Amino acid sequence: MHAPTEDARAVELLRELGAAELEHPGGTLLAHLERVRAKLVQWEARPALQLAGLCHAFYGTDGFATALHPVERRSELAAVIGNEAESLVYFYASCDREASYPTLAEDDAVFHDRFTGETFTPSLSRRREFAELTVANELDIARINAEFRAKRGPDLLALFTGFRPLLSEQAWGECRTVLSHRG
Repeated sequence: MHAPTEDARAVELLRELGAAELEHPGGTLLAHLERVRAKLVQWEARPALQLAGLCHAFYGTDGFATALHPVERRSELAAVIGNEAESLVYFYASCDREASYPTLAEDDAVFHDRFTGETFTPSLSRRREFAELTVANELDIARINAEFRAKRGPDLLALFTGFRPLLSEQAWGECRTVLSHRG
């Protein structure tokens, strides 16, 4: 018998922590997380980013405050999905969106960590992965929740237009398809 994959172990942990019962604008939190990961797989993101997509709300986010686990116990998630994927989860969860989004695509982007209060300029690769995960996350909700899409779609399209230099062709194409005005 094979050992469980990181994906399977992560889903098991998410279930243990209640993600399958937790309400989310995209259905249950677990259903949303699994769709975000599937989208990143479809976009051929590297495996660590795919795992981060599956666990991106583990510590809560600036847009979804409910945390499944305290950020002070990061090593527990790292033991399941690996240090690299956990680092991406932390980076995503730590983002102060209002302060960080406006300059994300700029070379001298300033990222604000909402947990520590620190500011820094992330690497281009880190900003690309963050933007890809952000798009996969928001488009999942917009795709299945018409009210969310009507209310937030124009603002998201404007935001993602600003992220355009960081996005893959697949992600940008889906932004235009999902968020375009449909009369």
